[in-house]
Amino acid sequence: MASTIFSTILGKSLRFSENLLLARSYCSARRFINRRNLYSRISPLGDPSISLIPVLDRWVEEGNAVKATELQHIVKDLRGSKRFKQALEVSEWMSSKKLCPFSPGDQAVQLELIGRVRGLDFAESYFQNLIDEDKTDKRYGAMLNCYVREGLIDKSLSYMQKIKDMGFASALNYNNIMCLYTHTDQFEKVPGVLSQMKEDGISPDIFSYRICISSYGARSDLENMEKVLEEMEKQSHVSTDWMTYSMVASYYIKAGLKEKALIHLKKCEDKVDKNALGYNHLISHYASLGNKKAMMRLWNLQKAKCKKQLNRDYITILGCLLKLEELEEMEKLIEEWESSANYYDFRVTNILLIGYTRKGLMETAEKVLRSIVKKGKTPTPNSWVIIAYGYLEKQNMAQAFLCLKEALAVRAENKGWKPKSDGFSTVLSWAADNRDLDEVVDFADSLKTVIPLNRDMYLSLIKMYVRRGKEVDGLLENMKDDKIEVDEEIEKILGSRQE
Repeated sequence: MASTIFSTILGKSLRFSENLLLARSYCSARRFINRRNLYSRISPLGDPSISLIPVLDRWVEEGNAVKATELQHIVKDLRGSKRFKQALEVSEWMSSKKLCPFSPGDQAVQLELIGRVRGLDFAESYFQNLIDEDKTDKRYGAMLNCYVREGLIDKSLSYMQKIKDMGFASALNYNNIMCLYTHTDQFEKVPGVLSQMKEDGISPDIFSYRICISSYGARSDLENMEKVLEEMEKQSHVSTDWMTYSMVASYYIKAGLKEKALIHLKKCEDKVDKNALGYNHLISHYASLGNKKAMMRLWNLQKAKCKKQLNRDYITILGCLLKLEELEEMEKLIEEWESSANYYDFRVTNILLIGYTRKGLMETAEKVLRSIVKKGKTPTPNSWVIIAYGYLEKQNMAQAFLCLKEALAVRAENKGWKPKSDGFSTVLSWAADNRDLDEVVDFADSLKTVIPLNRDMYLSLIKMYVRRGKEVDGLLENMKDDKIEVDEEIEKILGSRQE
């Protein structure tokens, strides 16, 4: 059980390192904001529930100029950060205010955003309401992208044919169809699209080749994967990049072909230059090969070549060291990170906490976390859950209960936190037998604000109430609301009240 929660939390942290921008990074940017440009006002507002319209209106009210290029940059950045609702707000404000030109490309982006934020029906309605002159190749491409994203195979293929018939077909459209087959697990159909693309006189770009290479890798057809890579390398119009070699290396690592993997990791390193994300991929691959020496060499190279190491970079290297059980090295890196002046992100700290708990050092982990709290930092609930599950694995239920109480105490600062119920159910069962009734009820009430109570949780509470002579009508009503049936075991416990 504990290993499951550790893997879940670590996985979330490491997936973070695959993204170039996340909401937390906007918080860290606040201390560097230059309020003299519009982007610097919008960028820190990472909470998707925050409307950007007042910010845009205030900018104009202050007499500032509105530039199409700046708004386009903002929309692009928001899309890249998955802040789609806010990106659509900026796009629609741009088109409705008419303070600057709104190009066909801007309209295509707006159409794609409508599909993402409001759904396919709204996107189709938007497209149908365009006059014929406005139905350009870019807008048809955006509509195709909406169908592909929804996984609508027949509609996507029909629309692709329409695009081809109109002479609008581009590499992007073919890439979309290849992505459609990839996302619907029809990898075997991807190479055919690449072949058709070439027959139709459309030159594949690097994304076309990369999607096709991935389709072969996903099917463990490494021979054909290598052939497509070699074809790509011969194309004068295609510049090979670190990302493609990283992907190929990952498939060889998965297949256990270490020597082949090392060849492509070397090619990847030759292309990575000053790209921190590329170094993160390389470090992760060498961790999979168990090569700590190469990992640390690349980490030092990354620090020398890249201006600053972000939290995502520390998350990557710490996660890789955790995989190799290098706890002492992790402690050194945490000290380095704490002195980096980066925004304090508990996803970094949590990896060290997982390292301690895997070694059975729960007391050390708890001491470290409490020392951070004393410095005025508010941990994420998962920071406490990591330690609690470590205690739970060692059957130290009292400490597990206290740590889970701490986790629930900081839930308000972490909207959207949805812990798995298994560990909480086990600890609640113990608490119902060993702790004060009011304390257990408070624990259950707090837990209900983040996840619904399950049958076993209600069973523990009913047993406690019956044992202590308390009325259970409220609990039974709550069970009914949560659509949990009163089964034979619960009926038996309730019946014991009359005995």
